[in-house]
Amino acid sequence: MSWLPKSPKARRRLTLLAAIAPVLALAVGLTLWGLRDSISFFYTPTQAEAAKPPPGRAIQLGGLVAEGSVVKHADGRVEFTVQDQGAVDKVVFQGDLPDLFREGQGVVAVGAFREDGVFEAKRVLAKHDERYMPREVSKALKEQGEWYGEGGKPMHDAPIQPAKSNAL
Repeated sequence: MSWLPKSPKARRRLTLLAAIAPVLALAVGLTLWGLRDSISFFYTPTQAEAAKPPPGRAIQLGGLVAEGSVVKHADGRVEFTVQDQGAVDKVVFQGDLPDLFREGQGVVAVGAFREDGVFEAKRVLAKHDERYMPREVSKALKEQGEWYGEGGKPMHDAPIQPAKSNAL
């Protein structure tokens, strides 16, 4: 074996490296496998429709709360729709909504889609002043021409049309 080092010191280093490399690779693999459910992707309704995340996978769904869509039930459950320029997703949430949650405002719902296509939120985040919107939501809305910005009017000239529904 001419490729092996001649000195005993170099041979020991090579043996040690050969023993450590698989253990290190296994540790990295197990860490990534363990964290796979902790990763939460951000989608707008249009992006979620295209990506079709599997039911139960944790994601963040962001967009605007559709006007007239908020329905509060006596048991504390809230239903509303999140929309962007191209699609609408129905969201259900059990719990107290943020004080600044309202129709027509940006929102990020953290949760997962169910088998029936309804998004079940575990947490709902709303903007905290009139200029703030989560970076992912504002970027996605700007790309779709739906950004309202500081002026309160869309950046495009066309009126906003109701988007088609994914799960209504």
